[in-house]
Amino acid sequence: MALTLYVDTDRWRAHQRLVLADFPGLIPVCKGNGYGFGHDRLSEEVSLLGLDTLAVGTTYEAEEMKDRFSGDILVLTPYRRTEEPVPLPDRVIRSASSVDGVYGLVGSRVVVEVMSSMRRHGVSPSDLGKLQAALDDVRLEGFAIHLPLDRTDGTDAVEEVIGWMDRLRAARLPLDTMFVSHLTSEQLLRLRQQFPQTTFRARIGTRLWLGDHGATEYRGAVLDVTPVGKGDRFGYRQQKAPGDGWLAVVAGGTSHGVGLEAPKALHGMTSRAKGMARASLATVNRNLSPFVWDGKQRWFAEPPHMQVSILFVPAEAKGPKVGDEFRAILRHTTTQVDRLVDR
Repeated sequence: MALTLYVDTDRWRAHQRLVLADFPGLIPVCKGNGYGFGHDRLSEEVSLLGLDTLAVGTTYEAEEMKDRFSGDILVLTPYRRTEEPVPLPDRVIRSASSVDGVYGLVGSRVVVEVMSSMRRHGVSPSDLGKLQAALDDVRLEGFAIHLPLDRTDGTDAVEEVIGWMDRLRAARLPLDTMFVSHLTSEQLLRLRQQFPQTTFRARIGTRLWLGDHGATEYRGAVLDVTPVGKGDRFGYRQQKAPGDGWLAVVAGGTSHGVGLEAPKALHGMTSRAKGMARASLATVNRNLSPFVWDGKQRWFAEPPHMQVSILFVPAEAKGPKVGDEFRAILRHTTTQVDRLVDR
């Protein structure tokens, strides 16, 4: 009995090919938990696509991936002199976001990140004059810019990239390759038309692996079902059942990422009102689970356990049985499944 990620493999791979057609030369991102699929599986998919490079988040991920993937591996986290050294082969490309970082990577293959409107990390315009000398001692693979997902101020992502291209050209820095993130295929085409001598390579993760929501589905198997009447006590804290129905013990708990949620950016009054409503219900121990049964998202009977969740299914719903599976609405990047099944 397991929390399972089911994959419609043909549909999933067809979507990958569509993305590759829109973004020729793309670099797939395989970081974190492998977008719910795991590093083993994603490295296989990258090889099947015939791509020569993939990107990972950290040097530790690069160390794991080097034995799974034979091509180049781009580490997205910028180098810092104080980091723990990790033995990596020459086909690993490091990112640098400062002049000092470039100086610390003597002899290495390097991508230099520039500071975008994300304001996360990157070389600033004022540092470009100092960069030329630092680049003499590394093998420069190109420059990179990581753009925001939303542009609420109405600015143009393409214009932001063009601004940096102009700065780099004015500083007499090479513009052979530019690595970009969070651009549409139309925006990328505009850049390629304006800078035909530059190779633009899009780093893509979410859109590639998770862009077709219908290609994947999480399901938690029912391990036990216990009938309860209104007021019956149950669980670790001996709470009372809110009505007649069943307690369903379903595979999927905190060790899988169930019940764990990343903070969300709320936009507009409707989303804020929903957030306040959820918070209010939580104060009286009413927490909606990610599990769906008989067409409705069901409530946690109590906080999820490490490997299972106990859900309350009211008497008016279809009665669950051991071996049934509850569909689960889970975030791929925070979920660890027991198994992945192709179908």
